[in-house]
Amino acid sequence: MTAVLFDFSGTLFRVESTESWLRGVMAGAGVPCTEAELTATARALQAVGALPGGGDPARVPEELTDTWLVRDQSAALHRAAYTGLSRLVTLPDPALHDALYDRHMTPAAWTPYPDAVEVLRTLRERGIPVGVVSNIGWDLRPVFREHGLDAYIDAYVLSYEHGIQKPDPRLFATACEALGADPRRTLMVGDNRRADGGATALGCEVHFVDHLPVTDRPDGLRPVLGLVG
Repeated sequence: MTAVLFDFSGTLFRVESTESWLRGVMAGAGVPCTEAELTATARALQAVGALPGGGDPARVPEELTDTWLVRDQSAALHRAAYTGLSRLVTLPDPALHDALYDRHMTPAAWTPYPDAVEVLRTLRERGIPVGVVSNIGWDLRPVFREHGLDAYIDAYVLSYEHGIQKPDPRLFATACEALGADPRRTLMVGDNRRADGGATALGCEVHFVDHLPVTDRPDGLRPVLGLVG
């Protein structure tokens, strides 16, 4: 393998917990809330899958089904899908639904996996070009910059900027072209077998990691170093 593509959420970074997400927004808005109320509301938001990157909903309401299927193809669709899920849960102020969505796009909401810097730095030292290919509805580049990982990324290919989403092979092809890489000598690393597995249509090799909390996956990315030149 002479180039590596990485997914973002659940692969290089993990979003904060639903409780932390809610707590940050409630505190920032100055909304009073007891611990019991906060815990119950966080559980309800988690159950409906309102936090992007926090796990898919068990069931998508019929009125959101069409939007959900193409949510990563534009910023507007992404916001509509996730705020639509959030609104299934009653919050003290309706404005908090958009505030929650806005918080998840901040660097503070994301933590890199413990071995992410080591693996990306080693790939750079070996001269291996690296791209990030993500199904997403917002610009994640500030997250990489804030956490010091941007220096190791040669190209970002984000679904909402191209109007197509994984597993569509065109997104992976765009990334390979940006890196000047032969797909047949490119490794795709991700946590979603369906979405990230779409790279195999181009002849890419695929390596999967587990979408776990940061504390539970200290070295899940290190095997990548043994798969590339």
